[in-house]
Amino acid sequence: METRIPLLSLEEEQILFGPHDRHVKQVSRRFNVRFSSRGGNLRLQGGDDEVKLLSARVEDLLQAIRGGKEFEPAQIADALLGTTFAEDTVGRGANPRDIVLDAKTSKRKGDGLPTARTPAQQRYLDLLDDNELVFSAGPAGTGKTFLAVAAAVRALRDGAVKRLVLTRPAVEAGEHLGFLPGDLEEKIDPYLRPLYDALNDLLSPTAARRMKDMDMIEVAPLAFMRGRTLNDSFVILDEAQNASKGQMKMFLTRLGERTRAVVTGDISQTDLPRGRSGLKDAMLRLQGIEGVGMVEFHARDVQRSNLVARVVAAYGDE
Repeated sequence: METRIPLLSLEEEQILFGPHDRHVKQVSRRFNVRFSSRGGNLRLQGGDDEVKLLSARVEDLLQAIRGGKEFEPAQIADALLGTTFAEDTVGRGANPRDIVLDAKTSKRKGDGLPTARTPAQQRYLDLLDDNELVFSAGPAGTGKTFLAVAAAVRALRDGAVKRLVLTRPAVEAGEHLGFLPGDLEEKIDPYLRPLYDALNDLLSPTAARRMKDMDMIEVAPLAFMRGRTLNDSFVILDEAQNASKGQMKMFLTRLGERTRAVVTGDISQTDLPRGRSGLKDAMLRLQGIEGVGMVEFHARDVQRSNLVARVVAAYGDE
């Protein structure tokens, strides 16, 4: 029997394999199961019962590691073998699940949510915890996108969702996509770059790229959402002031079972004709509906720089 388990980073592989592949050698000797890593996947090959047992233990360890747990090498070995590593004898070791639960929690990139710096940001974080759909509107630099992506990364690592879907409208603000060089993916990449930047800040670029390659993270233009049903996902619609009313309705009706969604944007910076922004329309229509939270940011919530805060205040509601 062979089972493959996706690994999100080289660090996960190193933790599981142990110093000088010590854990792999112990597992191979005890269970006659071969551990190997290829193409970002951990491969387990051996008897059916042994592979199933070890797969469950590996999944428990990976979930704990991604949730911020920190293990000593001997604890990893104990959890895999179900014995005391030093003795390597049956019956003396701890329950592997107890080892996972007892491990201490460390602070790593992407763990938890950033600390709120303003009352509006704290309200936003609370809404992200308590609602299936959250709208956040306000000027640039208030943390709308960054906090939403951080919440999405935490939900993925905690196992609350199976993937992240990040999307933006590709509105041509005076330019035309057809004149940009490259294929379709290269043409739309500049529109999606802010979402990649947020991911890279919260994860390492390598981890973000690997999760994208494994389809755990999808970044795509809003138009690509049509006709889909998004289940078990954390979905973020960024720059939603540039979504039309029809696009906004299309997006909101894509949300399926066990899915959470965040819609962010700055109504004052829409590139659409006045009165056509789907963000403002949706916030008016859905006000007070159960499961829907809304927060508005202002110039005093800008954290990007003092200069940006002053610029936002100078422009007011224009």
